[in-house]
Amino acid sequence: MTSEQRRGEGATVADNTPGTAVAVLGTGIMGAAMARNLARAGFRVQVWNRTRAKAQPLAADGISVADTPAEAVHGADVVLTMLYDGHAALQAMGQAAPALRPGAVWAQCSTAGLEAQPVLAAFAAEHGLRYVDAPVLGTRQPAENGQLLVLAAGPEDTRAVLAPVFDAVGSRTAWVGDDGAAGAATRLKLVCNSWVLTITHGTAEALALAQALEVDPHAFLDAVAGGPLDMGYLRTKSAAILAGDYSPSFAVATAEKDARLIVEAGRQAGVALDVTAAGAERFRRAAAQGHGDDDMAATYFASFAG
Repeated sequence: MTSEQRRGEGATVADNTPGTAVAVLGTGIMGAAMARNLARAGFRVQVWNRTRAKAQPLAADGISVADTPAEAVHGADVVLTMLYDGHAALQAMGQAAPALRPGAVWAQCSTAGLEAQPVLAAFAAEHGLRYVDAPVLGTRQPAENGQLLVLAAGPEDTRAVLAPVFDAVGSRTAWVGDDGAAGAATRLKLVCNSWVLTITHGTAEALALAQALEVDPHAFLDAVAGGPLDMGYLRTKSAAILAGDYSPSFAVATAEKDARLIVEAGRQAGVALDVTAAGAERFRRAAAQGHGDDDMAATYFASFAG
């Protein structure tokens, strides 16, 4: 597809706006929101998604929608990957390789796990890219509001380049290391996600038990209200379950993938993570019941047969 054709689809602003060019590979829940916030901040944004139809609505925001990863990264100063896992990120970057600009910064924001980090960093070195391990904390609403927490590890000389990029998508950036290959940011992300998933399962199980014991779930929530057992995430996930609203903020299938990455990281470090392993199985059961694309609060259904 030519640039003239893309202009006809609404990408004129992105094609003509001066400033840093950012390529976003992966426009799911998180990637699409990040791309929009980058465009609003004045960056020239070029995106690619495996299923183009999911990326096409971004053209209305002045964002260039590319047919291939190579087209998306052409001329980009920063490449941001927000894909399912490390394999998907490496595959997309491999397709982008012919058009990658040596010296560009690659901010790898997917939750890729520890084993993937040296492989991704080696690809970056081979193609003259500056690699930054940069997973993010947050789900749909924080992403849409530009309120993500960016966890980052990479060379010191990338920080000035990435500061305005990360400021556009997040409320705060925590730099935790200067070597992306070592995975310091990913390690922190896995620890944080282990807690998020534990709270989600705990909430779902408490409400499932309340139903089974014929306890009003609101009585449970009232009992813990305002005390040390209360928390915002309990309220958020409880509200979703009680309303039967499983609109995806963080999908069951992705949560299962993350849980298994956490368990594997623990295994390699000699730590047994029994709760997270059991949680991964709950997500698997929920997905088998048809909830793979629903919000991870749908772990609730794993408590029931069928």
